[in-house]
Amino acid sequence: MLLPSDEAGRGRPVVLLHARPTDRTMWGAHLPLLADAGLRAIALDLPGHGDALVPADREVAPWTDVLDTLDHLGADRFVLAGNSLGALVALQATVTAPERVEGLVLVGYRPHDQPASPRLQAAWDAERAALAAGDLDAAVTAGVEAWTSAGATDDVRAHAARMLRSQLTEQLAHGEPSLAADPLGEGTSVLRTLTVPALVGVGEHDMPDFFEGGEGLARDLDAGETVVVPAAGHLAPLEQPSAFCTLLLDFVRRLPEQ
Repeated sequence: MLLPSDEAGRGRPVVLLHARPTDRTMWGAHLPLLADAGLRAIALDLPGHGDALVPADREVAPWTDVLDTLDHLGADRFVLAGNSLGALVALQATVTAPERVEGLVLVGYRPHDQPASPRLQAAWDAERAALAAGDLDAAVTAGVEAWTSAGATDDVRAHAARMLRSQLTEQLAHGEPSLAADPLGEGTSVLRTLTVPALVGVGEHDMPDFFEGGEGLARDLDAGETVVVPAAGHLAPLEQPSAFCTLLLDFVRRLPEQ
């Protein structure tokens, strides 16, 4: 499956992978910033999000779709930057084709087998209850409250709401696509075999689950201390695009030349 994409600039490819409740438009402010810095920035929709519609009964392997799409776009080696779901898919793609990945920037990561905090469980429960009651507006409101910080601007909240509404509408119409076997397997042993340079971050006001998940991931990848993005919630890149781009650019500039 070739994924819808937006891109800007020329140079080393940096691939931007969005969070679950969003789509590739969350990177709209980042594309020109990265292009102006001399990078080729590529934002992708993951299967079942944005314009990446999934046919009924199709099993999806987002990591394979990302790699196939980058083949199609002529990007042989690249840096992967992901938020939440995007961070997970970036790891899955890296395990699948480690020779192609020059670096990883991962924000808002939590392994699926990590027990949920009361705050995260409450967010899931609020969204599910609203959907079960047929109240899409309430589900969107619950998601925006959960995934953005209290200090998020009205524009950020409105953008998050549009993306979440689109994703939930697609989910209600077609259900969640079934996933192929996870290349990460069980536990974290495969992550410890990776030698790809990595930076792991979390929004200052994100849930404790993602602080814990980020710290564990940083240990597994030997990535040093987890970086905190100030004044941001779970969707840290969306809330603080300039700060995120600064982190990303500093990281990329420390990588060996292609």
